[in-house]
Amino acid sequence: MRKYDFDVIVLGGGPAGLTAGIYLSRARVDTAILNEGTVGGQTVLTHEIANYPGVENINGYQLARIMKNQAIRFGCTVRSNIKVTGLALTGSLKKIEINNKETYTAKAVIIASGGRSRTLNVPGEEKFKGHGISYCATCDGDFFTDQNIIVVGGGNSALEEAVALTKYAKSVTVVHQFDHFQAFPHAVKEAKENPKINFIMESEIIEFLGSDKLESVKIIDKKTGNVSTMKIDGVFILIGYVPNTEIFKEIIELNEKNEIIVDENLKTNIDGVYAAGDSIQKKYRQITTAVADGTIAALNTIEYLNKQKQEPVEV
Repeated sequence: MRKYDFDVIVLGGGPAGLTAGIYLSRARVDTAILNEGTVGGQTVLTHEIANYPGVENINGYQLARIMKNQAIRFGCTVRSNIKVTGLALTGSLKKIEINNKETYTAKAVIIASGGRSRTLNVPGEEKFKGHGISYCATCDGDFFTDQNIIVVGGGNSALEEAVALTKYAKSVTVVHQFDHFQAFPHAVKEAKENPKINFIMESEIIEFLGSDKLESVKIIDKKTGNVSTMKIDGVFILIGYVPNTEIFKEIIELNEKNEIIVDENLKTNIDGVYAAGDSIQKKYRQITTAVADGTIAALNTIEYLNKQKQEPVEV
């Protein structure tokens, strides 16, 4: 078992984790970012980003690469495509085991494990992510100006975003699996009164079709079993959000949605463990909010380390 010692370990390499790594490393804090997938998190799935301050236009992969290179340039160690196989966070010395063969230790940990949008898990969805399929109306709405789009879902987010998308789209069709909505009455009323919005109820998308980009979808009527094909320019899947917190369930305090509960300093219920980004309890999930979280978590972690300098470390 190989061992590596750091001041801080950041679990997750999305915008929150990379920002934390940049701030920590620039402050001469020996930092490692451990990321289970591709560095960049959900950002790399975004074909075009036009609302990141100071950057007129960039795709998600490029932005993530710039952030990663910044962190590395300041001295941060970045490991990607690893698997966390063990956690010990409650002592003064935190221990993270990866790939069943390496142990990383640190005085503090920042959890930036991010999350993922709920998916339909049907053929073609993976292929057209970022090429006609989006999970964020705020991020991608203006890319579908004067086009015909579908919104999948029946909760508050789906109906509110469907209304918001009418500012850009020529038409919006809401596809929902039930004969009723789960949204608040005022959200349902607003959507139904919008002349640009149509509804296909008790139906589900069962396949996404196209060549280089999304061109059409197959929809099944759950009452009759009939399948139809609908030409479409884009689909927004807004059926909920899943934080990547499964590994922390028995360790970190979570809310009923399995989001990490943090205080105003982004501290968890464990001393020396902070959390940032899409895995925490919060209302808005944007690249800019993740970057802000990473900054706050890093600065508070530095303050924590400074206070712990004179205290003995448990081994």
